[in-house]
Amino acid sequence: MTPPPRRERRQPEVPEVPEVDVGDPERLYVITGGPDGAERAPLDLVTMIVAQMEPSPTVQPEQAAILRLCHRPLSVAEISAYLSLPFSVVTALLTELLATELVESRAPVVRAALPDRSLLEAVMHGLQKL
Repeated sequence: MTPPPRRERRQPEVPEVPEVDVGDPERLYVITGGPDGAERAPLDLVTMIVAQMEPSPTVQPEQAAILRLCHRPLSVAEISAYLSLPFSVVTALLTELLATELVESRAPVVRAALPDRSLLEAVMHGLQKL
């Protein structure tokens, strides 16, 4: 008996990361609004972000990079990693994009809660009796 042929695994497609200059701490300070920055959207690391349209010439370069990256849903953590920007800076940028409805945030898909252990045991015993 011959084993089934092996299939090659496909590498996940990594989006092309636009160039963003993150070497200027003053720029990041201005983007986030400083210590008195406006209220930010309630985003966490696993919130999914998807762009609603292409970037216009009037948006900041960092926001344009986010819009180009998010043509498919990406988590806030992925955006932060791809752009090499701190989470707080990405959250500030996304707050502005959400306010102008250029992006949409989606809660991550949560796995359904596991059924009660007694129910699983009852099913297992029923299957064993078959």
